Amino acid sequence: MTSARAETIRGTHPVRTAALVLAIVFLLVGILGFIPGVTTDYDGMKFAGPDSTAMLFGVFCVSILHNVVHLLFGIVGIALARTVPGATAFLIGGGVVYAVLWLYGLLIDHDSAANFVPVNDADNWLHLALAVVMIGLGLALRRSPARRAAV
Repeated sequence: MTSARAETIRGTHPVRTAALVLAIVFLLVGILGFIPGVTTDYDGMKFAGPDSTAMLFGVFCVSILHNVVHLLFGIVGIALARTVPGATAFLIGGGVVYAVLWLYGLLIDHDSAANFVPVNDADNWLHLALAVVMIGLGLALRRSPARRAAV
């Protein structure tokens, strides 16, 4: 039994671990976005749009929609991290989503209604880094052997 499915049953595959860790980070970021103090100008948080003045860690623009998307991304990542193909799809597919979001953030006017997420320059650089890391991990780890559990 050397299939990817068997590896998910007998041991922890590195791509599953990477997907799970990133999914948990997305969940935490989504939660932190709703915590005053961690999110500065919390009273300025809007559902969506460029008028949301809340900033996660005082750096990254957030809104209710932005936080909910992080929470959903984390939930989907945890669900997909249960199998090697799912974890790979989460990492590569999620990386593509973040690459598109990076391009979107570069092309729109941050003060316009098109910035419904909302994003700023710090978000754009983070989205680029996430795209590179997620796609890189998905491609590099998908063929790695599973780590065997100690008996």
